[in-house]
Amino acid sequence: MKKHVRRSPLLALLAALSCTAFAADAPQRLDKQGEQAFRLQQPLQDFYDTAFVWSDGGRAEPKLLDLDELAQRLVAYDVVFFGESHRHPGIHLQQQRLLRALQARHPAMIVSFEQFERDVQPVVDAYLAGKLGENALVEDGRAWDNYRPSYRPLVQFAKDRGLSVVAAEAPTWAISCIGQQGLAVLERFTPEERSWVARELDVGPGAYRDKYMKFQAGAATHGGGAAMSEAAKARAERSFAAQVARDETMAEAIAEALKKQPGAKVLHLNGNFHSAAFLGTAERLQRRLPKLKIAVIDPVEVADPKAPGFAAAALKEGTVLQLAYPNPEAFAPIEDQSAWVRKIMAKRAANPCKYPPAGS
Repeated sequence: MKKHVRRSPLLALLAALSCTAFAADAPQRLDKQGEQAFRLQQPLQDFYDTAFVWSDGGRAEPKLLDLDELAQRLVAYDVVFFGESHRHPGIHLQQQRLLRALQARHPAMIVSFEQFERDVQPVVDAYLAGKLGENALVEDGRAWDNYRPSYRPLVQFAKDRGLSVVAAEAPTWAISCIGQQGLAVLERFTPEERSWVARELDVGPGAYRDKYMKFQAGAATHGGGAAMSEAAKARAERSFAAQVARDETMAEAIAEALKKQPGAKVLHLNGNFHSAAFLGTAERLQRRLPKLKIAVIDPVEVADPKAPGFAAAALKEGTVLQLAYPNPEAFAPIEDQSAWVRKIMAKRAANPCKYPPAGS
């Protein structure tokens, strides 16, 4: 005869609450919305809530993965580009978690940053070796102003485990020179200065150029679709050359780091325009090392976090999509933006090229 066990009211209440919590934390599901879109079944609650969708560049049926599953797949790649929406706290959090998960599976990791410039590599190395403190890293290393909340965890993780950190980006002043005067200005750089910008700079036609010029045309005409003036076209050409210099320099820095550490794998952080659709830095690294297996994580800030979804076309933007809570709009519809624009233009004017235009 089965003995009847009387449950206390407290245990019954705890059991009920446990079931309720489990239901609330049920795994996300991805539903197809016709032929052109996908949608998560549950909302994104806040900036730290996220979902990873495996797409393999649009070749695979999209599949939701948790972080462990994601790391298990990505560790098979030589380089993982983690594209970011700059200053998005949820994306920075997942960058840290992914680095930890990848390094647990492959101890020889290299962490590469757009957010440190190539000429400050000695400062970064000295910090990792314990020869400098964080103040020197931030000031002399010209760290971004959001270094401490956003990138400090990754750098400290690398320091604690003896991992290499690559300061991959070209110096801002050098990019300003190219943007203002074109690639010809590089001939005036000292040999040391020239070494901080990639040796090979391909500004020829292709999908990346088309994408960048379309973006520039929209900016120049405020999205109105009007034809660009000749002066605007010339500025766009110089701007594209500067963009290419950034991409090529990051690609060269990653390639050189891999040659120094055979068998290592790289997690590289950059703004997502530099790697979306496997273009930009990603394609230029592939050109240098054709046998590399490269993965791209591309962020998608959903339009409505209560009903998070994305267009099917986004699947081609990366090996993985990170669905993220949307950043606030920069301006309210009725807000006057003119003061902000003047401030930005003044800031740019305060950072002129150290080499004046030829003939001036």
